[in-house]
Amino acid sequence: MSTSYDAPGARSVIGVDAGTVSLREADHLVHDLVDRLGLPPGTLACTHLIRTAERRGTAVSLALPDADAAEAVWARVEGELSGAGAVLGGRAYGAAAAVRAAGSAAGEHARREGGRAVLFPGVEHLTGTVTVAELLALTAVEHLVVVGATGGGAPDPSTPVFTRDHVRPEWRGGRLTLALVPAAGGALAPFEVPNPTPCCADHAADRA
Repeated sequence: MSTSYDAPGARSVIGVDAGTVSLREADHLVHDLVDRLGLPPGTLACTHLIRTAERRGTAVSLALPDADAAEAVWARVEGELSGAGAVLGGRAYGAAAAVRAAGSAAGEHARREGGRAVLFPGVEHLTGTVTVAELLALTAVEHLVVVGATGGGAPDPSTPVFTRDHVRPEWRGGRLTLALVPAAGGALAPFEVPNPTPCCADHAADRA
């Protein structure tokens, strides 16, 4: 899947600043927006750190599959995101400071320069243990980096990856990249560990 995934441009990326502070809060917001905004399959949602004089916290970006899907979601923003700031292309909703943070998040995502993906195509396959080959074939993740590896080569396709049900790839240099670290028994695991993330467990329980 990773080779065919084509991230939308600015006309299909909505930025949202709902006042979240931590990554955990932003993760929870992303899952909440799936239902509140009716996000369709194929949406790629990221969190972004905002560090400016007027705002220190997190915002999120929602890359919809196409411009029509983005328009449909944008039509629900005002009714569902009271008090938040949001942007889509040249349009904005909410207070000026929140709009600026939302615009920063949307711009990073549209340019593939930044953003930590919480929701992305194929994420539902990343539970328990998968192989490197399965991770790349079944999800939008395009590139793997093993932190501390000296060889610089890609990990063997058969290497197990302990997902810990918490996989957060990031946009790096135009590619959705997952950082991994060595784990027990020659396996690998995502660099970011659950802290834990009860919000994700809550959402999983809701879907059960």
